[in-house]
Amino acid sequence: MTQYLLRRLMIAIPSLLGISVILFTVLALAPGDPFEELATNPAIPPDVRANLRASLGMDDPVHERYFHWLFAMLRGEWGFSFVSRIPVDQLILQRLPTTIAVIGSSQILALCIALPVGVFAATRPYSVFDQVANTLAFIGFSLPTFFTGLLMILLFSITLDWLPFVYRTNLDATGWRWWWEQFRQSIMPIMVLGLFQGAAWTRYVRSAVLDVIRLDHVTTARAKGLPERRITIRHVVRNAMIPVVTLVALQMPAVFGGAIVTEQIFRVPGIGSLLISAILANDTPVIMAVTFVISCLVIFFNLVADILYGWLDPRISYR
Repeated sequence: MTQYLLRRLMIAIPSLLGISVILFTVLALAPGDPFEELATNPAIPPDVRANLRASLGMDDPVHERYFHWLFAMLRGEWGFSFVSRIPVDQLILQRLPTTIAVIGSSQILALCIALPVGVFAATRPYSVFDQVANTLAFIGFSLPTFFTGLLMILLFSITLDWLPFVYRTNLDATGWRWWWEQFRQSIMPIMVLGLFQGAAWTRYVRSAVLDVIRLDHVTTARAKGLPERRITIRHVVRNAMIPVVTLVALQMPAVFGGAIVTEQIFRVPGIGSLLISAILANDTPVIMAVTFVISCLVIFFNLVADILYGWLDPRISYR
């Protein structure tokens, strides 16, 4: 197991380096200048602007700037934001827990929807429940997250006035009241992401269970007189989860993309909204750091999926 993890990490390191090269090159060649505001400000002398650019290495060749950034990242020095003048690692650490909490809760909600609904629909194909579940699943993953987010704001915030539509960090509450207000303002972002992913995963779970339920070992288990519930849980669901785990791992980039849009709609102070504001301000150090962190999270979830393969299917060896 340890050797397997080390091998996977050795594969992940070149992947991260390749991602960082592509991101840095694209940002370096992109139009716009983060010091454009300084260049148009008559109160700042030209020699001050030139010294500032030289101190940050903005006029160096692209490859030299990349290696300078890479070695600084390895030392834990992520640089400073051009806009807020705050260390980038502080900005990310302030926002990352909120994003992980929202995404993690939404994925748990998606699995709680997809697994029981998909399995139950597959064990009763073409029934009324199966047809209703398929219809709702098609509607769920056909609607984009920004549209469902606006619908929820109109319904639960404006019409019914049940939930706040703006995520606030400075809640005027303490103790259990603070936790309750935090939960209330997190409901809609979690539901938007969770329902979207749950609808898509329901179709895949149903398809995977239908493929396994027709195999010979399931027929043999029924011939032995095993209870249907035990056959479904031990012989069908466990084998059907392997392609579902692959799907969940491969869709993590799309999940983070949906989280960026959702955070903008509900004003959630996560790394998604930080990335959007950094792109609008051409804040290169923040853009590089946030995209690199998201890439690390995606690779981490793929590693978790590889580990789950061996637990779901004993035929898969970690050697």
